[in-house]
Amino acid sequence: MQDAANLLEQTILIARRAGEVIVQIYETDFSVRGKEDASPVTDADEQAETLIVRDLAQLTPELPIVSEEASSARGLPNVGSRFWLVDPLDGTKEFVSRNGEFTVNVALIEDGTATLGVVFAPALGRLFAGALGLGAFVEEHGKRRRIACRPQPAEGLTVVSSRSHGNAKMPPEILNGRRVASSVRAGSSLKFCMIACGSVDLYPRLGRTMEWDTAAGHAVLAAAGGRVMELNGPELAYGKPGFENPHFIAMGLPT
Repeated sequence: MQDAANLLEQTILIARRAGEVIVQIYETDFSVRGKEDASPVTDADEQAETLIVRDLAQLTPELPIVSEEASSARGLPNVGSRFWLVDPLDGTKEFVSRNGEFTVNVALIEDGTATLGVVFAPALGRLFAGALGLGAFVEEHGKRRRIACRPQPAEGLTVVSSRSHGNAKMPPEILNGRRVASSVRAGSSLKFCMIACGSVDLYPRLGRTMEWDTAAGHAVLAAAGGRVMELNGPELAYGKPGFENPHFIAMGLPT
């Protein structure tokens, strides 16, 4: 197994190559199909996944790969303590609506923890990456800069929610007495990255998600000092039966 720094750089290159494929299709009059769960899928999802899975298999042939479209078509594979989680196009609804807020998500899971992740928004030209012990950073306009969560502001939290899915009414116990100063909406795993950058403080998710939806963003956020917790307390873990997440809350630094 390669060291984390080199593995992260190689994963960034893979995510960028997948993003190029996605943007090529994004700029065409692409078609949209429905999967068995009624969620949308496009050629961009499938072609990006093929590229990512091929390249990860070459990079780390010893590690299993769990990817969204393959899992939807062929069922969930058996994995050990270390494996890749891939969502080749997170935010397909954002892709279809052409608002740019879709991402390529690639994460490494080790013993239930998202230890390394890359989130690439190709239409926005913005890539987020991080690994435990290495910190987190964003690349845009040809430059790389470090990012970190901010302490929760005294004037109140900024809460981000899903642009396409929304959230159920937030239970008071999530806020734990903290005041909300403002709220914003964003698509895909960019919500985790907004917390990691220190532009928002809290992302509660009370709807259904799968592990490939959250792992890469979780890894970036954790590397930036944040957390993703189940509503009853423990850190969100990976490799669960069925790969389905419980409700969770992503957050930056405490006050």
